[in-house]
Amino acid sequence: MMIEIDGSIGEGGGSVVRVAVALSAASGKPIRIFNIRAKRPKPGLQYQHLNAVKAVANLSNASIEGLELGSTELVFHPGRISAGKFRIDIGTAGSTMLVLQALMPVAAFAPAPVEFEIRGGTDNPLAPPVDYVKNVTLRALEKFGYRAELQCVKRGYYPRGGGIVFARLNPVDHLASINLAKGGDISKIEGIAHISQLPDHVARRMAHSATRELISAGFSKVHIRSERSDSLSVGGGITLWAIFESGDAVGASRLAKRGVPAEQIGREAARDLISQFRTGAPVDKYLADQLIPYMALATGKSTIYCSEMTLHTVTNIALVERILGVKFRIDGELGKPAVIQVEGLGKSNPSLNGKRETG
Repeated sequence: MMIEIDGSIGEGGGSVVRVAVALSAASGKPIRIFNIRAKRPKPGLQYQHLNAVKAVANLSNASIEGLELGSTELVFHPGRISAGKFRIDIGTAGSTMLVLQALMPVAAFAPAPVEFEIRGGTDNPLAPPVDYVKNVTLRALEKFGYRAELQCVKRGYYPRGGGIVFARLNPVDHLASINLAKGGDISKIEGIAHISQLPDHVARRMAHSATRELISAGFSKVHIRSERSDSLSVGGGITLWAIFESGDAVGASRLAKRGVPAEQIGREAARDLISQFRTGAPVDKYLADQLIPYMALATGKSTIYCSEMTLHTVTNIALVERILGVKFRIDGELGKPAVIQVEGLGKSNPSLNGKRETG
């Protein structure tokens, strides 16, 4: 049975397409998406969306109708999930991490480890930076029993991109349920301030101002390193993550901007991080929407407490409920901290015969 998805649902952006095809491939359910990016100035599929859908299709041996630039309708028929090595070149500075986000729920149910080389942007506006995914997202996925490795070989900034990342995803026989309801105390704070084609002192100033802000807030174990890369475009930024004694982490980041002092960039990132963990939530506002698909596919009841319910999270919940047929319980409201619960489907991976693949 074909599941119909209105692409203008919720925030109505490209994430609707990425999440929908990922859920389709992971569950084996065909979907039709219409009104793709209808609310955007340039409606329809753009290059980065095309590449994400193509990547998921290759991984799941899917057939697709409507996969062309500017298309506002897409039909996706998933097949059997594959393993192996895949190379994806976005061709622009489009986010490598958003492509990887679409691939990860699918690769969890592959018959063997999956490796990706993805080329494009690594630190993009309106997308999680590579350091956040590596140090926050993947840490959370380990709670489900899902282990992955991520390496940034070369950074890519707007407008030329050229970044390279490697990811190795180890499949599971099933995803375990999670309970991320309490944050506890912070054991340490780490981070990376990075630059390309800018003076080294720019990264040092971002790191120093963020460190000073965090120390003034009462944290003594702060380590933010500086990194210089040889990228195709001028760029820079800072990513921070706070690690709880439980091992959970919350994060925040900022990209460098022309005309904005490096000190301000570092300070804003630190203040964002502080506002996240002061809610007592072990899941930050950037991570919550990423966890929704895994919670729905997991075995048993999963609970997360997030620092802020965003429109992205609400949209992902609506998509997951529509495609997978589960029902989430939400205690909270948009723009506020919230507790989110769901009884997962308990999807298993028959290829592993009850034995987890460790690679």
